[in-house]
Amino acid sequence: MKKLLSFLAALALALGFCSIATAQSTGNTKVVYHIDDAETQGLNGLRNIRNHLDVSPQTTIIGVTHASGVDLLMEGAKDKKNNTEYAPLASALKSRGVKFEVCEITLKNRNLKKDQFILDADFTPSGVVRVADLQYKDGFAYIKP
Repeated sequence: MKKLLSFLAALALALGFCSIATAQSTGNTKVVYHIDDAETQGLNGLRNIRNHLDVSPQTTIIGVTHASGVDLLMEGAKDKKNNTEYAPLASALKSRGVKFEVCEITLKNRNLKKDQFILDADFTPSGVVRVADLQYKDGFAYIKP
């Protein structure tokens, strides 16, 4: 009897893993890139997103920025180390379907205006809430570059 129960448990476990693998291989991957510091994450984050799409072009990607991460999407913003402007990189990713969102709480706390941001930026009431909702409610994978 114990052998039968062990066999049935192993079979159920194996079938469970197979169904998980099948579920993961169907449909498009959805990923949220969380950027809260443009200086340390900006250029690498944009490159990560580009590389992600190069390998998996059907991936749905949303970049959510808050705190000093919103600087990534401000007009004229550049990487301080090599003077690379962020806007053309973000625009190229937007043309590939990436959505970039700026936290409106950060705007209020820093006295920023929406017209200070590149046209490719969208806005969300709270960056942190948006990241949580994308993960929990919408099944997005989480990446923090």
